[in-house]
Amino acid sequence: MRTLIIILSALALPLAAGAQGEATTVDGGIPAVLRLVGENNKTIQAGAADAEALKLQARSENNLANPEATYSHLWGNKEGMGYTGEFILSQAFDFPTLYYQRGRQNRVRAASIDAGQQGVRQQVLLQAELACMDLVYLNQMRSLLSRRLADAEELRRFYAQRLEEGDANIIETNKIELELLNARNRYRQNEIAREAKLRELAALNGGEAIAFEDTTYTMSYTLPHDFDAFRLEAFDALPELETLRQAQAAAERQVKISRQQWLPGLTLGYRMNPSSGGDRYNGIIAGISIPLFANRHKVKQAKAERFAAETRLQSVEASTEANLQQLYARASEAKRTADEFADALRSQDNLRLLQKAIRAGQLSMVEYFVNLTTLYDSMESLLQLRNEEQKALAELYRFTLR
Repeated sequence: MRTLIIILSALALPLAAGAQGEATTVDGGIPAVLRLVGENNKTIQAGAADAEALKLQARSENNLANPEATYSHLWGNKEGMGYTGEFILSQAFDFPTLYYQRGRQNRVRAASIDAGQQGVRQQVLLQAELACMDLVYLNQMRSLLSRRLADAEELRRFYAQRLEEGDANIIETNKIELELLNARNRYRQNEIAREAKLRELAALNGGEAIAFEDTTYTMSYTLPHDFDAFRLEAFDALPELETLRQAQAAAERQVKISRQQWLPGLTLGYRMNPSSGGDRYNGIIAGISIPLFANRHKVKQAKAERFAAETRLQSVEASTEANLQQLYARASEAKRTADEFADALRSQDNLRLLQKAIRAGQLSMVEYFVNLTTLYDSMESLLQLRNEEQKALAELYRFTLR
């Protein structure tokens, strides 16, 4: 009865081996896969390195200027004048309060960078989670299509025997052959889709293949009962919003820094003047730099950047709320429709009843295939709707991924 399925599975094994190589088997369902992707994904690794580099760059911008040392050697144009020289070692620095303000700004920028990196990580993990959910659906479909293929094979053998006995005609046999071809094609197409999704998951896992055969959704997502409370929770945790909030705080800090840049810069140093007569003068250097020109329009620029940061945050908050509402509506509708299909199919074994009826001659071949197609289409629709529901919920709860 299962000969054809065994043959198809054997043919699919070389394709799977070629696509995956030595696939890693994980225990724990989707959460275990996400932990693996979080460790191996190259985008996450590169993002972490970029974040560290940006934070180091921000810290370097608050360093003191380089110390400066100069020496000049002068000699006279007449005999006996000898020579004289000048050695200067100096250090320039901004007004001390500026370093304090820039240090506070760097801490805010570091928080913004970390939130941005967390956003990159969540996007990658969400892609992996959605790929796993698609694989759950495709694995469920493989089981359903295997059953449909086996039933078609069994029905073909039954009608081949009836044809030999003269109880069936060639038209009925041909209809069964078409059903078998359709079932075989659906199974093959599903296997192709599974292998493509496994390759996508392997790419997200840093090129290392994962053997994923789960047929259940192991993430514990439920549709929120209170959307307003859920929206507030999401807004507090979504990294893209946190990035913009920290960017707004950094822009506000930049306004304060720009105002303090009108404070003078300072220079302190040591000076020595040797001469050929053995005399030497030693002393200190103290200087002040008045920012009459270099800081023009800097405060206005900082205020404009602050306004841009505030407006950008408001815009993203509005688009994020609209997206959450759309995902909530999509998940709600998919769940409602899936529940209706589940209620209609629950506690029924219509496949067994159809097989008994066709064998007993209670149904014509046309009636059998119409009912069979409707039943399988309904079961496939249920699987697809559950997949859409779970993926919409996964996107809703993206902020919980770590």
